[in-house]
Amino acid sequence: MFHILVVNPGSTSTKVAYYEDNRCVFDTDVFHDSSILKTFPTINDQLEYRLEVVYDFLNKQNITPTFDAIVARGGSCVPLRSGIYEVNEKMIEDTKNNCGHLYHSSMLGVQMGKALQDKYSGILLTINPTVVDELQDVARITGLKGVYRRAISHALNIHAIAKEYSSERNKKVEDLKMIVGHIDGGITIGAMEHGKLIDCNDGGGGEGPFTPTRMGSLAMTDAIDILKEKSEDELHLLTSTTGGLSSHFGTSNSDAIHQLVEEKDPYACLIWQAMIYQINKQIGAMATVLHGEVDAIVLSGGLLRFEDIVEGIKHSCTFIAPIVIYPKEREMKTMAEAGLAVLEGKEKANIYTGEPVFTGFDF
Repeated sequence: MFHILVVNPGSTSTKVAYYEDNRCVFDTDVFHDSSILKTFPTINDQLEYRLEVVYDFLNKQNITPTFDAIVARGGSCVPLRSGIYEVNEKMIEDTKNNCGHLYHSSMLGVQMGKALQDKYSGILLTINPTVVDELQDVARITGLKGVYRRAISHALNIHAIAKEYSSERNKKVEDLKMIVGHIDGGITIGAMEHGKLIDCNDGGGGEGPFTPTRMGSLAMTDAIDILKEKSEDELHLLTSTTGGLSSHFGTSNSDAIHQLVEEKDPYACLIWQAMIYQINKQIGAMATVLHGEVDAIVLSGGLLRFEDIVEGIKHSCTFIAPIVIYPKEREMKTMAEAGLAVLEGKEKANIYTGEPVFTGFDF
């Protein structure tokens, strides 16, 4: 029997799970309000705070802290291809230094994993970090020469639900065209073709719908006005921690905000509906990427626990394709399965080299 620890720092939570082979024995999901996270000068400064969640989890469950594998969420190393990776010192260094240009809590994952490995042993792995790059060339171009769009997404969960949807229908993911999305503290909506995420919004960079913690897209003229008033650190926080619902309500606690919606608070209702509206616009944009040939809209993430969000998406987007909802994320299960596959010798972990998938065009 293999003992596997899974750690997943997200924008509003830290998730921890302990697996014996493919069976989840214990798990926890600890919410972190944006009002607390913004007290840390940088995301890297949250490391010890997030590690305490793991230590507390292990102590409460009385788990013998010796593991065969520790699987951590990856983020902000250089862009790479999808798959399982052995976490080496180069990946940890690049992630800590934000070489992937994604200022997001996922950059804590491999750092947490290394601290846990040093303390409890086990091989250290990650799978499908937030910087998986599968963009088609035309999706990279911006209106500024030499400036390219980044492939930033919830690749871990998106690839997992796409494979699950395909498997349930006895099809190969490579044979389907899907709009896929992760809707939670961060929101990624993308177009998947031939099993690759060929386009998506860069939610970590502030592109696309606003979310519980991220400000979403702004006109450049508005962004310039904001730049005049705020420091670089404050701007990073707006794209990762203090934007979106947090900016409007002073908290990223979606349950508390939705309670206001249920009480018919007019401001809360307007902001909540605007978030749904922007999600639907992003889904519509990805339909054009696939030329309207969409087999399904496959969505997952914690915000889908709210029925009015699900109904709002269905009301606006059912005409595009059938909508399939997986309310619970598949990230923890997918990471545990990756660890087990490597331990059993069914998969071989890729070696991280620090060489990005894309460095520019030759013209």
